[in-house]
Amino acid sequence: MIKTSANTPTGRSNIPHGLDLLNRQGVNKGTAFTEVERTRFGLHGLLPPHVETLDEQVVRAYGAYQRKYDDLERHIYLRALQDTNEVLFYRLLLDHIEEMMPIVYTPTVALACEQFSHIYRRPRGVFISYPLRDSIPELLQNRPNKDVDVIVVTDGERILGIGDQGAGGLGIPIGKLSLYTLIGGIRPERTLPIVLDVGTNNTERLNDPEYLGWRHERITGQDYCDFVDQFVQAVKLEMPETCLQWEDFATPHARPILNRYRDQLLTFNDDIQGTSAVALGAILAAVKVTGKSLKDQHVVMLGAGSAGIGVADGLCAEMKEEGLSEEEARSRFWVIDKDGLLRSGRKDLAPEQSVYAQPESRFSGWPRTSNGDIGLADVIATINATILIGLSTVGGAFTDPIVREMARKVERPIIFPLSNPTSRSEANAEDLIRWSDGRALVAAGSPFAPVGYSGRKIPIAQCNNVYIFPAMGLGVVASGARRVTEAMMLAAARALAGNSPALKDASASLLPPLPDLRRVAAEIAVAVGMQAQRDGVAHMVDEDELRERVRKTQWTPAYDTG
Repeated sequence: MIKTSANTPTGRSNIPHGLDLLNRQGVNKGTAFTEVERTRFGLHGLLPPHVETLDEQVVRAYGAYQRKYDDLERHIYLRALQDTNEVLFYRLLLDHIEEMMPIVYTPTVALACEQFSHIYRRPRGVFISYPLRDSIPELLQNRPNKDVDVIVVTDGERILGIGDQGAGGLGIPIGKLSLYTLIGGIRPERTLPIVLDVGTNNTERLNDPEYLGWRHERITGQDYCDFVDQFVQAVKLEMPETCLQWEDFATPHARPILNRYRDQLLTFNDDIQGTSAVALGAILAAVKVTGKSLKDQHVVMLGAGSAGIGVADGLCAEMKEEGLSEEEARSRFWVIDKDGLLRSGRKDLAPEQSVYAQPESRFSGWPRTSNGDIGLADVIATINATILIGLSTVGGAFTDPIVREMARKVERPIIFPLSNPTSRSEANAEDLIRWSDGRALVAAGSPFAPVGYSGRKIPIAQCNNVYIFPAMGLGVVASGARRVTEAMMLAAARALAGNSPALKDASASLLPPLPDLRRVAAEIAVAVGMQAQRDGVAHMVDEDELRERVRKTQWTPAYDTG
């Protein structure tokens, strides 16, 4: 039976009847409605006579999924199922998580964002467009459900590695929140995807007659900042205890927004902090495989955007925990952007980049490119780099000579091409294994199949933020945290590293397998909640009680039989 209390998925005491019920994805059970329920809710004649179990529905749904001829069609099918029957959607994903996560999220979601206006079917989430900037509280009041645990918001400017998608960027918050539910167990009706539509500079979108967003060049400067502030103030008014995740904002905006609002509400930026935490977790595991410590590593980072600097910040913070001073830790980073190595003589660096600028004295006499810059190949040729990370979105940037030179100096080079989608990955995992003679410890931002080498299969971990943000959501909801601190992110990274299969088998993946993610998310959530208490941003409970809260918070896709 469907519960009719105020705790029903609709959040209302009055359950809809007939077609209204079948069109309500949060409570619709489709062919699984029992005979009693069909009588009670006026469903006889609207459904085939056979009453199915959820297991039977999953079999049929999977068969329909398999008949789709490409990944975009599979994505469209899954989104349609999500809009029809959420329990069935999440149960199908849970049963086939390795196969379907790349379809519902990266890398297929990138194409879905590009094609958003062409594949749009039913409304999901909230569009907050600049022309309606003075009505944001009213727009938020139109949300489907009053009680919201997690918001994911984007302005669509820097979607994955494909850039400005305008209103089509809403596909990212929709996909992210699907994973909050699938892995973190945040109830689906308590999530809210939002796009701040401030226009787009993508001429392909502006010239597309089917484009559904606001047809205007992007708002910039103070007007943009004021608009974001109007949004934040409306969230504080309407949903003051909701966790707000910033997603895919361009580098000039991402960190300033985070810094401005991190102490005003429960918020974090997944591109900066989530990417940092998952990369740190995987690197901590890799470093343990090598038998070394993190403070002894020398890190080369290709990419100095918000994600790249975020990863450097996380690694630097952990090095300090291992005993290095701030100056000693930063001296171990060689960060390279499109204009070459970050160095003290450059005048184009943002404040967060300048802290990683190496003094000119450290590379006097180094080889340089024809225009005087110091590039990736120059750095790898000169220092004994132990860790190479890519967050540049430059496909193929980690070349054969660069990798071979690194592997010549280091027994177990740690190489993470983290850009996605796959076309933007700095290297193919198979090439990295081959160029390093099978010695590289590899994690990638996009999914890669296990690599065959010398008679063995080498698993390639997907260093995806999905290991962190769903668990972070679960942890803050279960603990009642009021803020997200940097220490909570470090706690999440350490908990993830502690669950690495490579700690028990050096030939195993650096990160847990996808089918194990819900269990790992619960472990990370406990670590996050305990750290929140130590940081004074959550009420004190003992670990056993917090673990029980996490267990009760983590929703499982199953039909209510109460």
